[in-house]
Amino acid sequence: MRQLMASLALLASAVLAVAGETLPRVSLLVASPGAEIYELEGHAGLRIVDSDGSDYTVNWGLFDFNSPGFVYRFVKGETDYSAGVCRTDYFIGGYAFHGRGVKEIPLNLTSQQVEAVKALVWENLKPENRVYRYNYVKDNCSTRPLKIVERAIGDSILLSVPAEFADRQVSFRDVMRRYHREYPWYQFGIDLALGSGIDHPLTSREFAFAPVLLPEMLAGAVTAGGAVVAAGDAVDVAVAADSVSPGPTPWYMTPLAAGVLLLVIAVIVTVRDIRGRRVSRWFDCVLFSLYGLMGCVLTFLVFVSVHEATSPNWLLAWLNPFCFIGAWAVWLKSCRKMVLCYHFVNFAVLISLALVWPWLGQVGNVAFIPLVAADAMRSASYVYINRCTAKKPA
Repeated sequence: MRQLMASLALLASAVLAVAGETLPRVSLLVASPGAEIYELEGHAGLRIVDSDGSDYTVNWGLFDFNSPGFVYRFVKGETDYSAGVCRTDYFIGGYAFHGRGVKEIPLNLTSQQVEAVKALVWENLKPENRVYRYNYVKDNCSTRPLKIVERAIGDSILLSVPAEFADRQVSFRDVMRRYHREYPWYQFGIDLALGSGIDHPLTSREFAFAPVLLPEMLAGAVTAGGAVVAAGDAVDVAVAADSVSPGPTPWYMTPLAAGVLLLVIAVIVTVRDIRGRRVSRWFDCVLFSLYGLMGCVLTFLVFVSVHEATSPNWLLAWLNPFCFIGAWAVWLKSCRKMVLCYHFVNFAVLISLALVWPWLGQVGNVAFIPLVAADAMRSASYVYINRCTAKKPA
């Protein structure tokens, strides 16, 4: 049936072309993943071909790295993106130039629905409307055009679940890991910064946050009223190069390798400290300063940032500003009891966190294991060494 509809649409286009007119139509353009971290799930735009032959694509993924305070506002959650429009050949050519493919998904819309899409798009492109608060998983370049189409047809679109994920429950984090597998440090940062809000099982609609999944999801999509959404199969309007990614990260440069190396160093230092009944303050200063800095970032993301997915984040029990007590107070004799108390509490919290983690609803990164182990080991050794030293006869 879909193939028949597509054939009829092509036939109508040919007839109108002979008559000197172009059949107005709307389609989704989906670019394949790129090499930059913000390109790993691809990109999407809404293509509109008008009856006068004009052909343009609307893009909801525009941002300016050079705008004042961009990084701070982005971390805080004030991620203001904007909509823009350009000629479709420019849109496609820009991705083709960088070796990225582009698929086109024609949409099964009536001429009245196409006009409604155009009206909504141009209203959105007005200066007072074009800027919006971007949300990585709920409101982005992929979800925006879908909502425009739904408003135009007055019905919701029921998307199919991608076959790759159809046999199990997956979360936003699972999908991210699928496309971030060659960028382990980026995924490590996401696993640190984003809490349990991205770990719930996805609905079929929530998969649409990843543009690269749209061609497959729209292939079997219908509206709530039963109408077929796509007017035909997705076609390649630009062919992807063999690879635009840098390739897999060598194992020895991954977060897990760095964590294991840190744990090995911590073991060596701790064994030497226990044998000598002393504490290597220089090592603790470096280790707990690192954890304290990460704790400050997490504290900011949880309590200041307006990003939805940053809170709750149970890693705050491990990484928090209190880590600086173990880093700097250790140099002050007057703070010895405070440092001892910190390490006792820290060790107890880390053990408790490890025991209850499976029930917290948050998925961690495997590299966290050696990092937490090094933390717990240093706290335990500090308590042990100070207790042993306190029991020495005068």
